[in-house]
Amino acid sequence: MKKLLSLLPLAWAALAQAAAPQPLGCLIEPHATSDVGSPVIGVIETLHAERGDRVRRGQPLATLRSDVERASVEVAQSRAVASGEVRAAEANLELARQKLARAEDLARQQFISSQALEQARAEAQVAQQRLTQAREQRDIYAREHELTRAQLGLRTIRSPADGVVADRFLSVGERVEEKPVFRVAQVHPLKVEVVLPAALYGAVRPGTFMQVTPEFPGAEARRARVTLVDGVIEGASNTFRARMELPNVNHSLPAGLRCKAELLADPGKPVAASRNGRASAAPSPEVQLRLSPALGGAPGSRP
Repeated sequence: MKKLLSLLPLAWAALAQAAAPQPLGCLIEPHATSDVGSPVIGVIETLHAERGDRVRRGQPLATLRSDVERASVEVAQSRAVASGEVRAAEANLELARQKLARAEDLARQQFISSQALEQARAEAQVAQQRLTQAREQRDIYAREHELTRAQLGLRTIRSPADGVVADRFLSVGERVEEKPVFRVAQVHPLKVEVVLPAALYGAVRPGTFMQVTPEFPGAEARRARVTLVDGVIEGASNTFRARMELPNVNHSLPAGLRCKAELLADPGKPVAASRNGRASAAPSPEVQLRLSPALGGAPGSRP
């Protein structure tokens, strides 16, 4: 009897260790991955980024040959800034208005006929129409200049988002058609995919926080927020998937890492170090009951 009593603490310790919640396997992925190509066909002239480089949204990644487009921009710019036709039309209108004023004065004094007065008025109207036409033509040239600049801008391949160049597929001198040139991965924030048992379906919802420990040397446990929970449970495995958002401001974590995920009982409570030296936070008793494989009963049931 004494021997049994002496073994009782060891049995309770073993039971407590078996009842401890088991971390769930997860995968850290880029928040988004884009295969970046060119909307126009051309030949790569210059590369501005290489694999592994950090890039900002709108940053040039590569430039295609654009000799024709640059020449078109220069011609269109010359037309857009030219003001000779408009100034000539303005001067002609001013002269026509002066002639009309003199003709009206002479007509009041009955020195000229009404036909001469009507002719002066018609000349003034024609001069006004020519000025309007010159101004409209100048606006057309300005829009043509904008069009040629936009066409030239298409010859520059830019990053669609802040991130890291994950791969480069083409080199200088190669022809760009439908194949992408770069692959850009957005690594802040990161996306974490985790598969959870069906017993946790009610406990995990958008806005829930989980502790994520990357399997990476020197990586500490971090808090991630659940952003998506699948509405379908897979019957074969009795599991469902959830997606989390993990901040990565300084890009200290690379994407593609495996990790361990645990539910946080108190999202506001700081993560503390566990006995094995890894940061952890104790789940709530209810979560412990749902996660514990040592407790009897059906998945998700309470004793």
